[in-house]
Amino acid sequence: MPHTSHWIVRRLSHLDGVLLLLVLLLLGISLAVITSASGQSPARISGHLINISLALGVMLVMANVPPHILSRVGPPLYVAGVILLIGVALFGEVRNGSRRWLNLGFAFQPSELLKLALPLMLAWYFQRNEGALHGRHFAIGAVLLMIPFALILRQPDLGTALMIGASGFYLLFFAGLSWKLILGAATLGAASLPVLWHFMHDYQQRRVLTLLDPTSDPLGAGYHILQSSIAIGSGGLFGKGWMEGSQTQLDFIPERTTDFVYAVFGEEFGYVGVVFLVALYLALVARGLVIAARAPTLFGRLMAGTLSLNLFTYAFVNMGMVSGILPVVGVPLPLMSYGGTALITLLLGVGILMSVATHRQLNKS
Repeated sequence: MPHTSHWIVRRLSHLDGVLLLLVLLLLGISLAVITSASGQSPARISGHLINISLALGVMLVMANVPPHILSRVGPPLYVAGVILLIGVALFGEVRNGSRRWLNLGFAFQPSELLKLALPLMLAWYFQRNEGALHGRHFAIGAVLLMIPFALILRQPDLGTALMIGASGFYLLFFAGLSWKLILGAATLGAASLPVLWHFMHDYQQRRVLTLLDPTSDPLGAGYHILQSSIAIGSGGLFGKGWMEGSQTQLDFIPERTTDFVYAVFGEEFGYVGVVFLVALYLALVARGLVIAARAPTLFGRLMAGTLSLNLFTYAFVNMGMVSGILPVVGVPLPLMSYGGTALITLLLGVGILMSVATHRQLNKS
C-alpha cells in the first residue's frame, strides 16, 4: 500500500495546480450548461460525464510523459496523420457533402489527430535545428504546415483547416519567423481575398453573405446566427437563470449542446456570466504562456505557447460565430461543448502543457 500511494502521489505531482483548477471550473460549468441545453437528457448527461472522465484520464497520462519523449512522437504521428488524410481523400465516407471520416470499424476523423501532430512535428523540427535556424528551416516548416492544411481544406472542412493553419502559424511565430514575412503574407492574403472568393464552395459563400446580413434568410442560412444572437441578448445583465432560458428550453437554439452552447450560457447567465467565462479562458491562456516563458527548452516553449494560443483561438472563433461577428465554421467552444473527440484532443493539449511545466529536462534528439 505505501508503494501504491507513493506511485499515485508521483503521478499527481505532474498536474499543474492552476491549470487543473481552471479546467475543472470550465468542465463544471459545461456540465451544468449541457444539462440545461439537453433538457436534462440522461443519455446526454451521462455521455458528457463519460467524455469528461476519459479526457481527464488522458490528460493525467499525458502530463506524466516527459517532453523529450513527446518530441520523438511528433514525426511518426505527423506522417501517420498525413497518410490517414490521404486515405480520407481516397476512401473516406461522405456525410453532408463532406469527405472527412474514415471507417475503421468506427468513424474516425484524422484531421483531429493533426491538431496535435502538426505542432509536435514542427516543435521537434525546430528543436532539432535550434543551433542554426535559417530561412530554409522556416520554408520547410511552412511546407509541413501546408500539406495537412491543403488536404483538410479539400474535404472540405474550412473550420478545422483554419484552426490547424493558425496552430502552425503560432509555432512558426514563436520559433522566430520574421515580422517582415508575417506582414508580407498578411498583405498578400488580404489582396487575394477577391480571387479566393471564387474558389469557395457555395455553402461557404452563403455563410459569409449571411454574416453580413442574417435577415436575408431568417429561416435558412441566417437562422443559427439570429436565434443565438436573440438568446445572448435576452440574457441581459444577470441572465434568466439556470434552465430558465426560453430560447433554449423551447428549442429555438440549434446545435445547443455542441457548437452553440455559448448561446445557452449567455441566455442563462447573462453579461456577468459571460465576463466570468471569458476571464476563465484568459486565465487558462495566461497560465499557458507563463509555462511557455519558463520552459527550459525550445521544444517546451514552442509547444506551450502554441497550445495556449490554440485555446484562445478556439474560444474566440466560437464566441465570435455564435455572436454573429464571424462566419459559422463549426468550431466547438473549448471544454464547454459536448463531444468526446474535441474534448479529449483539448485535454491532451493541456496534459502536454502540464508536462512542460513539471518536467524540467528535455534531452535533445
